Amino acid sequence: MKSKLTAFTEMFGPKAIIGMVHLPPLPGSPLYDDKGISSTIEYAMDEARKLQGGGVDAIEIENYLDASYFPDAVGPELVSAMAIIAHEVRKVTDVPMGICILADPTAGLAVAHAVRAQFVRATFFTEASVDVSGLVLPRPHQLLRYRKFLDPSIKIFADVHIKHSAPLAPRPIEESAYDAAYFQADAVIVSGKHTGFPTRMDDVRAVKRVLPEVPVLIGSGLRQSTAAEFFEVADGAIVGSSLKKDGDAANPVDCERVRALMEVVRGVRQAREAERA
Repeated sequence: MKSKLTAFTEMFGPKAIIGMVHLPPLPGSPLYDDKGISSTIEYAMDEARKLQGGGVDAIEIENYLDASYFPDAVGPELVSAMAIIAHEVRKVTDVPMGICILADPTAGLAVAHAVRAQFVRATFFTEASVDVSGLVLPRPHQLLRYRKFLDPSIKIFADVHIKHSAPLAPRPIEESAYDAAYFQADAVIVSGKHTGFPTRMDDVRAVKRVLPEVPVLIGSGLRQSTAAEFFEVADGAIVGSSLKKDGDAANPVDCERVRALMEVVRGVRQAREAERA
């Protein structure tokens, strides 16, 4: 049986870059403008085209501007909007796609199944945590059984010590990561304290040390200047802020930033290949 890292590399390639499609506010969220989602669909399609055109290995669609997020289950209006948007984005891209519904990975899994996405991001998976919405209690037992029911091939990428929150029972990050992998996460995501904040290299090393055959992904703060260092250890990265205009996650994708990052990443890959030759 192949390792999770081998399966990840076969699907995404080595040192994969997953580009973020951060969506405007969706129906039901505090900042939604009540104009319908047609403009959001066009925006998301354009963002995805720019990311794929710049050479990213996959995309992740997220309801980023729906803060403050539900600590448990989102409403049907959000799920239906995400499904419609992701369905249209799927038509204009052929790279692997992921779905992140904050903070309801079960709803994300339903959307992923409907649009044939390859993975979901579970921001809370095995750690009870506290954030601005209150106590967040992950339910991996439900998520895993729902995946078995819908489509066991959909991968689960799980955050540990997720940004913008604090674990209810703090533990070393490598212990949390080990539990996430033990409970069937297909990749583990290590992030900084907030969106766009740098991930601590010591955290990445600690997690990779205990999970050598599980993909360890950078979840925030990777940029052109730090990619080579992070990829000495990490197996991939989910990148949003540094690919946007002015480095702001709420802004549209900046094609030049995508091109520049992917040029660095290709150099890292070529150097690794040369070492193996």
